[in-house]
Amino acid sequence: MSGMGRRRFVSGISGAAAGAALWQGFTPGRASAQERALALTAARAVRTAGTTLEQAATPTGNGPYKRLVAGPGWPLVVRAELAGAASGRDDRRTGLASFVQFTDLHLTDTESPVRFEYLARYNDSAHRPQETLTVQGASSLVERVNQVRQGPYTGLPFSLVMATGDNTDNHERLELDWYLSVMSGGRITPNSGDLARYEGVQNSGSAQYWNPESSLQDVYKAKGLPQIPGFLGGAIRPFDAPGLRVPWYTTVGNHDDSIEGSLPDLGLLNDLYTGSRKVEGCDNATAAQLADAVLHNPGEAILLLSKLLTSGGAIRTVTPDERRHPFTPTEFAQAHLNPAYTGPGPVGHGFTQDTVGSGHLYYTFDLADGVLGISLDTTNRAGFADGSLGTGQLAWLESVLKAHSGRWYDADGHLVRGGSDGRLVVLFSHHTSTTMGNLLPDPYHPFEGRHGGDELVALLQRFPNVVAWVNGHTHTNQITAHGHAVPERAFWEINTASHVDYPHHARIIEVADNRDGTLSLFTTLIESAAPYRTDFTDTSDRGLAALYRELAYNDPYGTPAARMGAAADHNTELLLTRPAT
Repeated sequence: MSGMGRRRFVSGISGAAAGAALWQGFTPGRASAQERALALTAARAVRTAGTTLEQAATPTGNGPYKRLVAGPGWPLVVRAELAGAASGRDDRRTGLASFVQFTDLHLTDTESPVRFEYLARYNDSAHRPQETLTVQGASSLVERVNQVRQGPYTGLPFSLVMATGDNTDNHERLELDWYLSVMSGGRITPNSGDLARYEGVQNSGSAQYWNPESSLQDVYKAKGLPQIPGFLGGAIRPFDAPGLRVPWYTTVGNHDDSIEGSLPDLGLLNDLYTGSRKVEGCDNATAAQLADAVLHNPGEAILLLSKLLTSGGAIRTVTPDERRHPFTPTEFAQAHLNPAYTGPGPVGHGFTQDTVGSGHLYYTFDLADGVLGISLDTTNRAGFADGSLGTGQLAWLESVLKAHSGRWYDADGHLVRGGSDGRLVVLFSHHTSTTMGNLLPDPYHPFEGRHGGDELVALLQRFPNVVAWVNGHTHTNQITAHGHAVPERAFWEINTASHVDYPHHARIIEVADNRDGTLSLFTTLIESAAPYRTDFTDTSDRGLAALYRELAYNDPYGTPAARMGAAADHNTELLLTRPAT
């Protein structure tokens, strides 16, 4: 399909027919900008079905609790900051790669003793009303990828899915098992401790949490959240995850290697993880102090948490569970090599026995013919949520880029001709260029230097074949143009919102050669396969996946409008100068 002209693109494609008619039917000057943009989108698209080009979740209603419905699709926005948009490129275009990014799934053991739900009013990620449904929600996102199957603009089948970190919420072995099962398929029981009942804060009887099965008038119900009989029973019910039908890879995030993504895991709280004492509340002064320490003083936070367990905290007894034990980086890699989780492949999903031996969670892989993928580990085990790169990994990255670049620029800006492999490069990491300022020494490599986002951007701009850096962490849709005085040294940074906080997006990314000296990177957001309309009496797996999305929108501590991003961060065509070979 990649060499087809525009007319053939449109013909025979069910999702484009209405848009093509709109393109022909409106009167210039009278149609709205959105109508013109949607028509242009349809004229260019191979297939819009199942993407936000076709429809997107839209809030409705006048009360405090908004219901979601299927709203109009979002248009394509052409971004030409880095290269000109030459006419006729739609008819010349050749597809090079098509893949999907998942990010920040945060599969959450909500009954774990090492959680800070009582800090929600200070930190919106400490507790979410929808978090008991993360596993069902992620599985529904997998279903969507299985349905869509191909990029809407190139028509190329997806070569893979890359999950760019925070795949677990509190780096527990159990959460990791859930993640691997969601991606590869299998039977999942999204519950811990006593598997016959729920033992988390959402049946605590405390008014500071949403108690969905109770008539208690808690602070969440005061904001309009409903009472849903059978909600928690449905949330912990075993179900069969279909798993992806395409290969998938993993990038590590800070929630995959530290306590609540912020505190260094030095083994001090392992007994708390697997024990029976769960803090469900504390006085306001202690909560404020702990919330500040989590952000600014990880060592103090661990001491305060330990103190809460012995005095001053509201303690709940839960069923101990050894599966809650936190995993190490080595165990993280080893789990991916378990044959039970191979699914559609590849074995290890990017990790190898060499990874297990070294503990280095970064690697290269073939993204498509002529396109190299590089997955980085930007986490810093010293604590704090933000990241950086160690000197060893930065040197490794530079060596890889040189080996796969026919030409590059040295640090002084001089052109160098070198490696014989001139493949395009797409980089993946959890952190963004602006969230890599955590330069504290890694306690496991205390004498190694750390390097931030600006230094990484400067390195990438030395290699013209780097076309994109794809990442997560911020839970926000944002696409950034990293320009340069030498056009071929520019690249795009593509940051996608999470699948735990609304808007619950993943992103299709396609790379195409326009055969006019430019490349186009198409980014298309997708939502899960769950219905937009919810039914408070439906606690089936499908019904719960729909509630997962709607509850996230209505989280009183959430910021959906800020996380959504602008139209230029959604469905885009990102133009780029094609690097010379």
